[in-house]
Amino acid sequence: MSIRFTGIALMTGSAASNQLGAATAALAFPALGPAGVVAVRQWVAGVVLIITVRPRFASFTRAQWRPVLALALIFATMNLSLYTAIDRIGLGLAVTLEFLGPLSVALLASRRVIDLACALVAAVAVVVLARPQPSTDYAGIFLALLAAVCWAGYVLVNRVVGVRLPGAQGPAAAASLSALLYVPIGIWALSSHAVTAAALGRAATAGILCSAVPMIADLQALRRVPARFFGVFMSVNPVFAALTGLLVLGQSLQPADWLAIGVIVSVNAVSASGRDHAREQGSVGQRSREAEDGQRTVVGEAGHDADLVAREGEHEYPVGVGDRGARVADVEAERGLAVGPGRHQAGEAAGAERGRGPELSR
Repeated sequence: MSIRFTGIALMTGSAASNQLGAATAALAFPALGPAGVVAVRQWVAGVVLIITVRPRFASFTRAQWRPVLALALIFATMNLSLYTAIDRIGLGLAVTLEFLGPLSVALLASRRVIDLACALVAAVAVVVLARPQPSTDYAGIFLALLAAVCWAGYVLVNRVVGVRLPGAQGPAAAASLSALLYVPIGIWALSSHAVTAAALGRAATAGILCSAVPMIADLQALRRVPARFFGVFMSVNPVFAALTGLLVLGQSLQPADWLAIGVIVSVNAVSASGRDHAREQGSVGQRSREAEDGQRTVVGEAGHDADLVAREGEHEYPVGVGDRGARVADVEAERGLAVGPGRHQAGEAAGAERGRGPELSR
């Protein structure tokens, strides 16, 4: 019981750190602007990853460089679009809309009726969040949805990176390149604003709260809780974002917005729980079939030495926020350093333990 409680506390701390980091970044917007904050955040993340992972750039082949460059562009675009959306429509709505990216990838890859229903319900919730009002900021909504598309692209491209590069080499290299891309942007943004030490400190703090803290917390949490529970729990991030926006930034939401956020959270929880259950059932069935095949082999070769080769089956895990813990449950780890406001984190470190890259987590 104490182990499970510790895991829950770690997951809560991870989610709270992610959203508090995003809120801290938002406090620096008046002094640095979203672009300036993202630049500082990317520089901090890039330095941390270079020091901890030490990507071997010189050994990368052309086939390895292509997805790494794509991932770097995704990092750069997603963070800027998300932070600009937070500046325009608030933390809760921006994070909720961005959350639709990996959720869409997971639902579109499914053939289950329940996932089709979840997709339709989520679409209705988005319509509610984006409903026309006198104060509706369509540019902010568009930027949040752009961040969602980028997060979906991160999920898909990261699969390729994980196959072609060992451990956290790919994501670390991509984050480093993304930091370099922000050098001219950061110089322009910082030179055009009245930069203060407090604002720089907040932007740097956001980089730590959205990267290092969630990475460590997620890794430790997955040593204590099942992957399915981890995936479902991560569905509460939009709620944490809305609460943090309310308490830290004073960003209030209407009752209909809270209802829509709750619907999207519930959709992901239902879909994630169902996918993990189906995966577990499939694994049990495969183990049973392998055991039967082994018995038939021994019986059929009575009087001879049976050459029974134990092999580990290759499992294809669905992607999406709800599946962040699934791929690494058997090695007690999950995602590495960040791409959205820091939720996609412990998988690179987990990939390093396994010797392969992350799966999707922001």
